[in-house]
Amino acid sequence: MATCKTCKEALVFRLDDDDDDNDMQVPDDLELRCGCHFHWSCLLDQAQSVALALKCPSCGTYLPENEAGPSSTNPLLPAAGTAILARYTNEGGVDPSLDILPSITEEAYLASHPETQPARAFHVMCSEGDPEAIVELLSSLSETDDEEELGVLSVLRYQDPLAGMKSALHLAVERGQQEVAMLLLWLCSTANTESFPEASRQIVQSAGLGRLSVGLDGDIRGLKDSRGLTAVDLARQAQGVWAGFFESELFL
Repeated sequence: MATCKTCKEALVFRLDDDDDDNDMQVPDDLELRCGCHFHWSCLLDQAQSVALALKCPSCGTYLPENEAGPSSTNPLLPAAGTAILARYTNEGGVDPSLDILPSITEEAYLASHPETQPARAFHVMCSEGDPEAIVELLSSLSETDDEEELGVLSVLRYQDPLAGMKSALHLAVERGQQEVAMLLLWLCSTANTESFPEASRQIVQSAGLGRLSVGLDGDIRGLKDSRGLTAVDLARQAQGVWAGFFESELFL
């Protein structure tokens, strides 16, 4: 029976159970194209070496389905079109061709840049449309002293290299999260204060989040993704969904 190449344990995941006599287990078997088996977490623990070499950490087999190799600009970012397909068996069943490279790349990036974790969590909140969580996160960053405003600004303007250099505003526009977009523009743009609806202003002001002095160079509307598009460009392409933002000059 195959075991994990890293920890040598059986390819199962033990579920927490208060009853030690009822030890529940589910499959956790990640098989690479070379035939080596790993627990999912055991392979992720070696994400940095896998992302750099694109090789099995046990036998050294080159893993991608093509010969694209790593990115020329960042060794932790694989070239476009690269994929590492694996057979993964877990409690949900069997996926015979799971591309594990995105997970490997993200884990390696976070290990190399742990300071980006708040910003990446912030991006998830903006994508999912969770303004309450956004306000809570930003408030926690700014509650100590004025110097922390730099931390807030860096989170607001963070562009994710693993997602085509998109900003939080790009994500909000793509997902149609208008309330989030309004919040981001209030905090990190030079849009006229009077252009914001009174209700939106009251929400952010009640949370103690004032407007940042960003200037034209720091305006979140000017950030471009890897295709050279701003979030305003994306909103313009979507037309009707964001018409009110253009009419009120929030996207001008």
